[in-house]
Amino acid sequence: MRANCCSLKSLRTYDIPFTGLKLGKHVFEYDITDSFFNDFEYSLVKKANLKCGVELDRQETMIILNFHITGDVDLNCDRCLSAFPHPVDIREQQIAKFGEEEIDEDEEIITLGKNDHEINIAGLIYEYINVAVPFYAVCSDEGNTPYCDKEMLKDLNKLSVNNEQTEQSDPRWDALKKFK
Repeated sequence: MRANCCSLKSLRTYDIPFTGLKLGKHVFEYDITDSFFNDFEYSLVKKANLKCGVELDRQETMIILNFHITGDVDLNCDRCLSAFPHPVDIREQQIAKFGEEEIDEDEEIITLGKNDHEINIAGLIYEYINVAVPFYAVCSDEGNTPYCDKEMLKDLNKLSVNNEQTEQSDPRWDALKKFK
């Protein structure tokens, strides 16, 4: 994977110039809000209030990026459809090696060429947050949180298949069962 460069002007905030950095660790802080996700067309997350800390460890042959993202993302409950804040605490690591040839066998490593002088981490932050979103998002125990839409749950329970309805059989099918 080549060092990714962002074309959107608003995402240029997440460029880290590494050529002037001394060897050792450097810390960068970012606020991740709704405007960040507006720049990604198909984002699962639309609203968030997150803090992202990035520790960049500059070495002779590589850069090690350690991410720590904490805060809340707003999700819609898959059960009652109400919006609720979902807490996230993400810790990830990314390695970027200096070299001209891309490493094909391992896509976990970013290759930085001799002409590269900065690395854009917006795509990595976006990916880490979206992967942390649960596949099935629920606001918590049914009806027991301030975010849960109790009226919606009542309406859904009314529309659900009742056990009595499934036990009653259709007389037309009963007539056909006699032919067995």
